[in-house]
Amino acid sequence: MDGLYGDLVMDHYRNPRNRSPISDADIEAEEFNPFCGDRATLQLKLDGRGNICGVSAQAEGCSIIQAATSMLCDQLQGKSLDEVAEIGERYRLALRNGAEGESELGDLRALQVVRQYPVRIKCALLPLTALEEGIKAYREKTG
Repeated sequence: MDGLYGDLVMDHYRNPRNRSPISDADIEAEEFNPFCGDRATLQLKLDGRGNICGVSAQAEGCSIIQAATSMLCDQLQGKSLDEVAEIGERYRLALRNGAEGESELGDLRALQVVRQYPVRIKCALLPLTALEEGIKAYREKTG
């Protein structure tokens, strides 16, 4: 993980964003990979229009899971749940096929480096899985 993107991944790993817990979160989700011990816990607060106005993210495990959680949650502020789903789809495609010019992904583009290590893709996708499961549960609960 050399160069600019490696530096960006390491910055999010060493200085994760959005770490403060949200006491009245509308969406809460956690995903755990028992094979490697990675864990991502997310909390989202929605405003009256259904846009994300608060994000909390905690991650345990390797540098990739921690950086991916921080990077993903950095992209969520102010977005609708539908916009979040679009970001998730683009992110999955970027990890599968690459994403030249995908400026909507922001810092997440740096994680394309894990494509060189297929076993690590699951680490990079774990926070997205937590996010998707949390949104699904929220939608089922609220109708």
